[in-house]
Amino acid sequence: MDEMGMNILYALLYLFLAPVGGGLLAGLDRKLAARMQRRVGPPVLQPFYDVLKLFEKERIAVNEAQGFYLAGFLFFMILSGIFFFAQGDILLVIFTLTMAGICLVVAAFSSSSPCSQMGAERELLQIMAYEPMLLFVAIAFYLKCNTFDLSKIMASPESNFLYMPGIFIGFLFILQIKFRKSPFDLSMSHEIHQELVQGIKTEFSGGMLALFEIAEWYEKIFLLGFVYLFFKWRDPWSGVTGILVCAAVLFLSTLIDNCTARMKWRHLLGSAWLVTLVAGFINIVFLMYIR
Repeated sequence: MDEMGMNILYALLYLFLAPVGGGLLAGLDRKLAARMQRRVGPPVLQPFYDVLKLFEKERIAVNEAQGFYLAGFLFFMILSGIFFFAQGDILLVIFTLTMAGICLVVAAFSSSSPCSQMGAERELLQIMAYEPMLLFVAIAFYLKCNTFDLSKIMASPESNFLYMPGIFIGFLFILQIKFRKSPFDLSMSHEIHQELVQGIKTEFSGGMLALFEIAEWYEKIFLLGFVYLFFKWRDPWSGVTGILVCAAVLFLSTLIDNCTARMKWRHLLGSAWLVTLVAGFINIVFLMYIR
C-alpha cells in the first residue's frame, strides 16, 4: 500500500476506533482514580454504559442552536484527529482544534443558565491559556524539521524530544488543561467538588450530552497522538517508546488530578503563560540558534 493509502487507513482507524479507545481510557482513568482514593470504583466499561443510556433518554434542548454548535464541536474534533492521523499539516490540525473549542463555548453560551454561561467564560479563559503553547508546538516542529508536514516530522532522523524538551514540558502542562483535570478544571469538573458542578455542560442532556462525551473520547486519543509525535522518528521501535510515554502521561495526569485542588483563573492564566514563556520560548530560541 502506498503512502496515501496508509494515511487514509490511519484516518479511518482513528474515526472508528478512537471512541472505543477513548472510552476505555476514560474507564481506566475512573478506576485508577478510585484506587488512589482507596475505593473500588465503577467497571472499566462504565463510560460506554453511561453513553448508551444517554442516547435512550428524551432529547431536550434549550434551543436548536445548542445542538448545532455541539455537533460542530464533535465534527471539528473528529476532523482535527483525521488531519493528524492522516499526517497532514500540523498548523491545520491546531486551527481545527481551536474551532472545536469555539463551537463548545458558543453551545454553552446559547443557554441562559448562569452555570452554563460561567462555564463558557471559563472555557474561553482556558483557551487563552493553552493556545499560545499549542502554536509554539507547531513552530518548534517546523524549526526542528523545516516543515509542518506530519509525515516528514515522523520520519525525522532522530527523536524530536531531544531538541524540544521545553516544548514537551509546556505541552504536558497544557494537556492537564485540555483534559479538564485538577488543578485546571475551571470550566467543568468530572467530579462533584466545585461550585459549578458540571459547568459548561450543565444544560446538555440526553443524546447531546452523549455526543459531548464521545467528542471528549476523540479528543483524548488525538491529544495523546501529539505526545506520541515527540518520540516518533525513523526508528521503527520509537513507536513503542511513544506509547509507553503516553501511558505514563495518563497515569501522571490522574495522579495530579487526585493530589491537587482547583486553582483560580488568574493563577491558571499566569502559570500557563509563564510556562509558555520560559519553557516554550527558550526552546524556540534554541531551535532558531541551531538551525
